[in-house]
Amino acid sequence: MIKLNLPREPHWITLAAGVRLQVRPATTALVMAARHAASKVAGTDTAAAGERTATLITELAKLAVLAWEGVADDKGKPAAVTPQGVAALMEHWLLADAFEREYLAGLYALDAEKNA
Repeated sequence: MIKLNLPREPHWITLAAGVRLQVRPATTALVMAARHAASKVAGTDTAAAGERTATLITELAKLAVLAWEGVADDKGKPAAVTPQGVAALMEHWLLADAFEREYLAGLYALDAEKNA
């Protein structure tokens, strides 16, 4: 049985190195929009699987992240959340991996429940 208990409001997730992100819920519309944006960036036929996945995670983060803590600009001051800043954050593999795992945790749990 599937439980309908996914977050419906913005919430905080913790990544690593003191970085926390306030994110929109991972709705079908948001994930589909990220997939569409990623297909325009990476292309579907020529990009390697890893590149497509990294692009999808970056596009998903650009759409999902509302605020953050623990992210500084080049002067050491708190950085503003911008699409370019989110993309730069996702260039850090450990943070991108943690974002994917934490942000999509509810969806992964949902997938596991249907297979149980």
